[in-house]
Amino acid sequence: MFISYAREDADWARTLADRLCDHGLKPFFDEWSLLPGDVVVHQLDQAIRRSTSGIAVVSRASARSPRALDEYAALVEASAERELRFIPVLLGDVDLPPFAANRVWRDFRSVGGRDWEDKVGELAAAILTPVSAPPRAPGKAVAEENLKAALPSPARPVTEPDQHTIVVCYAAADAEYGGQLADQLRRAGLPVWSVGDLLPGDAQFWKIRQQLTYAVAVVVLMSPQSQDSDDITRMILEGMLRGRPFFPILLHGDRNYHLANTWYVDARDGRLLGDGEVGMLRRLHEAEADGRPLEAAAVLPAPLERPPVPAVRVPVATSLDRLDGYLGEGRYEHADLQTTAILLEASDRLDEGWMRAPHAARLPGRLLAGIDAVWSRHTHQRQGFLAQRSLAQVHDRRHSRFLPLSMALGWRNSAEDLMPRLYHDFADRAGPGKRAGFFPTLRNPQNERFLDWYDQWTATVLAVHVRLGEWGDSQ
Repeated sequence: MFISYAREDADWARTLADRLCDHGLKPFFDEWSLLPGDVVVHQLDQAIRRSTSGIAVVSRASARSPRALDEYAALVEASAERELRFIPVLLGDVDLPPFAANRVWRDFRSVGGRDWEDKVGELAAAILTPVSAPPRAPGKAVAEENLKAALPSPARPVTEPDQHTIVVCYAAADAEYGGQLADQLRRAGLPVWSVGDLLPGDAQFWKIRQQLTYAVAVVVLMSPQSQDSDDITRMILEGMLRGRPFFPILLHGDRNYHLANTWYVDARDGRLLGDGEVGMLRRLHEAEADGRPLEAAAVLPAPLERPPVPAVRVPVATSLDRLDGYLGEGRYEHADLQTTAILLEASDRLDEGWMRAPHAARLPGRLLAGIDAVWSRHTHQRQGFLAQRSLAQVHDRRHSRFLPLSMALGWRNSAEDLMPRLYHDFADRAGPGKRAGFFPTLRNPQNERFLDWYDQWTATVLAVHVRLGEWGDSQ
C-alpha cells in the first residue's frame, strides 16, 4: 500500500502508516523504504506499480506540493488502469478538492483519540476487503459519509457487474430503515446493493451508475429528505434512463414527484415488506437470473387511480436549478426527464404521467420561457423549445401532426421508422453530438410499461407544442 503525503504532514502520515501496520498491512512509506543512493523518482514509481492500494493525504500542504500532486496523478492513473484501490484521506483545515470528489474518501479532519483509532481500523478493513466480497449491512454513519459528495460521475464506460442486484436508494436520514430492508431482502435470498456498500477508494458515481444500469429493480425510500436530495434524484433519473423497474416505498411525507405515476408500498407505519411484496422482487430477480427479464408490468401493480398520498410539490426555482445543473454537466437525458416532470407538475398531471390540451393550457408562459432559457444557454441555442419551433410548428392537436414533427426533430428517421419503446434506446438517436432540436422530448419512461404509452406521449407532445405556439406567438 502506497502512502502519499506532503513533507509538512510527515508526522501524521508516519503515525497512520504505523497503525496500519498493526492491522496487517504493508505500507510503502518513503522514510522506511528508501535507501541512501536510491533514485527517488524511480523507487516511487516502482512502489506505486507494485501497490494494490493507495492513500493520498489531502491537506493544505499537499495541495501546493508538486511531489504530492505528481503522486496523486500516478495513483489516479493506476486506479483507472488496473483497479488499484485509491482512497483520499482529508487532514486539517481543508475542503474536499474537486480532484478527490469522485472517490469515496475518508474524513480525518476533526478526529482524535478513540475515534481516530476506529477510523484507522475502518480504513484498514476496507483495504483488506476483497472487491468481490459480499456486501454488508450499511450503518447510518457509513451512509452519511458515502453520500457527502454530490458531483457528477467521471466519464468512464460502465461495465457489467458480477451480479445484477436490487438497488436500494435512500437518504442518509433513512439509513436505519434502509439497512433493515436490505437485511430482510438478503435473508430472503435476494442480491442487494446500496450506497452503504461503497468502500473507501471506490469511484462512487461510476459504481452507482454501474449498479443502476444493470439493476433488477430500483427500490427508492421516499421521504422529505430523499425528495430534497440531489443524489437520490440523480439515482432515480439514471434508473429511468436505463429503463429499470421502480419499487418505491413511502416512509414519511408525500411521494417523490419523479415517481408519482408509479405503484408504491405504503410503509409510513415503519413496517418492512410483506411476503407478497418480497415475492414481486423475487420474481424479477429469478427472471433476470434465468436470462429472461420480465416486463415490470407483468409483476408490479399499476398505479392507483386515486393515490391516497399526493406527490410532493417542488418549487419551480428548485426544479429549474436541477435542470440547470444537469445541462451544465452535459447530462441531456437527465435534463430531458427533469423537464417532463416540471411540466407535468405545473399542469397538475404528475399522478397520470401525461397530459392533453386542457392540461397544457395551464402551463404558464414564464415557465416555458424559463425552461427554454436554460436549455438554450447550455446548448448554444441548439436545444429547447424555440429551437424545436424553428424546425417545425404545431398549430392543432390532430394526431397526424405528430409524424412530421417527430421527423423534423430527429425522433424518427422516416415515416416508416418504428419508435423505440424504451427511453434509453430512443434517446440514443440524438447521437454523440446531440442532434439539434431533439430535446426536450417529453417522454416519460414510467409510462413505457403500459400498452398505450405511445398514444399518451403523442397527446402530451401535441398538447405542449400547441401551447408553445400560443406562447411563441405572444413573444
